[in-house]
Amino acid sequence: MKIAISGAHNVGKTTLAEELLEHLPGYTLETEPYYQLESSGYDFSEDPDAEDFVEQFNYSTQLISESGDDVILDRCVVDLLAYLHVLDSRRNIQHLFEKAQTIMAEIDLLVFIPVEEPDLISGHQIELPKLRAQVNDVLHDWIEDFGVEVIKVNGALSDRRDQVLAVISS
Repeated sequence: MKIAISGAHNVGKTTLAEELLEHLPGYTLETEPYYQLESSGYDFSEDPDAEDFVEQFNYSTQLISESGDDVILDRCVVDLLAYLHVLDSRRNIQHLFEKAQTIMAEIDLLVFIPVEEPDLISGHQIELPKLRAQVNDVLHDWIEDFGVEVIKVNGALSDRRDQVLAVISS
């Protein structure tokens, strides 16, 4: 099963992915495209930049298509497209949206972690809170548009883990 974990920054995607990995023997974890690109020498802009998100989007599509079964993907094309849309709303992203719909057909379960109310992360700990809120809103609007089974998780880490494991085992 291919599981993609989606959400804005600082919602707990990596923490949940690592927790699921401990409870799903035989699964592998694909870390965020940002970190994989950075470790391969890609030079990101200091501030969030639309072109950096296009690069991550393309890398994410490659990760999804080349990964085998029993994989957890920390972040996916849907997130990256949402960031791109927020950062450059005048850009026509229809062709990327269609590409995302096509590649997401390879995902068996999309786990969406929305920003919770009240937010589990205190405001002073969040980098770029406005961007985070805008991306969260876009993801809320788009998350069902990719033809993939979606589960929205919330609560403590153990609650989120159990919500995902319940869907997988059903």
